[in-house]
Parts: sequence; C-alpha cells; structure tokens
Amino acid sequence: MAVRGPFKVSFGDVFPFGAFIKGGVEPVRDFDRSTPENFVQARDKDTGELVWAVEVLDADPESKGTFKVKLTGPVQPIVPEAPAGFPFVPVEFDGLAVTPYVNSGTGRLAYSLKAAAVRPANFKGGGASRTGKDNAAKDAA
Repeated sequence: MAVRGPFKVSFGDVFPFGAFIKGGVEPVRDFDRSTPENFVQARDKDTGELVWAVEVLDADPESKGTFKVKLTGPVQPIVPEAPAGFPFVPVEFDGLAVTPYVNSGTGRLAYSLKAAAVRPANFKGGGASRTGKDNAAKDAA
C-alpha cells in the first residue's frame, strides 16, 4: 500500500472553529523504557526528537471533552500567553499530522494528532480565526 504513517493535514481542516490549549506542556512517557522509579521521555520514531503533549479544547460546539496533541522538538515548546481575561490559550498548530488507529479498548477507530510547532492563533477581523470554514466561505465568494 502506498499510504503509510501519518496523514499531513491543515490546521483549518482539523479545527475549523479554532483550538485552545488548556494547561501547559508535558513530556510524554516512553512506556517501554520507563520504570516506576525512572521516567524516560518518549522520542519521535521518525526524527528522534523529544515528544511533548498539550491538552487541547476544540472550539467546535459539537466537540466533546479534551484531547492531547503531541509536539516534537529538541526542547520543550513554549505555549503562547493567554489573552487578558481568558483561561485558555487560542493557538494554531503547524505541521499537523493525523494517525488513525483502532482503540484496543473499544474496537473503534480513533486518531492521534502530532504537530511540529504551536503558535498563537491568527485572529483577523471581528476576532474570527481564518480557518477552514472561513476560507471555504471566502473561496465560494
């Protein structure tokens, strides 16, 4: 089969309503090499870089709960500051990739998200982020 590994996707395709980070950046545990006494951070199998995770809220009104987006890099990524008065940080992810897998507990299709970088959301006009739905409306005009 010609398709292997993660699928590269645009931020607006995955988060048409935007995304918010809840909390900070955490190192991801390498479960094969860690022991209860010794934490070993996971490394990306393709690049060898350290793997970090952030908890993300999808701004889609139909989204349920939060999920993790993994970030890779040689050092811990810096999360942008939350705007004054906001509890969460509006962000966009660069180099976003989706890996589908079957959840062994439920037998259902699930997705893992990995990104190369995180940056502040790019708000334009009226406070709306230029994401997939905004771009589709612009393209239709």
